[in-house]
Amino acid sequence: MTRPKQADLAALIENLTSAGVEYIVVGGAAAVLHGAPTSTIDLDIVHRQTADNVSRLLSVLTRLDAIYRDPAGRRIVPTEHDLMGKGQLNLITELGPLDSLCRLHDGRGFDELIPHTVIFSDEELSICVLDLKTLIEIKESTKRPRDQLIVPLLAALLERRSENK
Repeated sequence: MTRPKQADLAALIENLTSAGVEYIVVGGAAAVLHGAPTSTIDLDIVHRQTADNVSRLLSVLTRLDAIYRDPAGRRIVPTEHDLMGKGQLNLITELGPLDSLCRLHDGRGFDELIPHTVIFSDEELSICVLDLKTLIEIKESTKRPRDQLIVPLLAALLERRSENK
């Protein structure tokens, strides 16, 4: 089966949300949702690490035939143990790449990040997204060139929003 190289963000979000998974959208997808003029190929989330939530997330991952992105081409499926860990799961699904992070690079997990989120809603869905200020802080702290490139765009967006208040 050929899997898409770019995530269907809407479909992944719909699957996670409709299953009741508690998660925060972070990374490039959060930037896109905030209106930054950028694109992303994957959906990055930080999931809540409770037994019930991990069970719901694992159910979605199983339904979407999620496996680790493995350069050797091995078929390694995520487990409950992986989702309760401290690392990140770089997965590929039937709907494209999904990175489920137990914790960010700075050690913060769902519980530490939830106060720094905003809710985006439409008629069908409500999703929790990392707020712009915190997203900028995280992107600045990674020191990765691709993250550094988007920081000025995010900062300009934050400044524009502050001026409009």
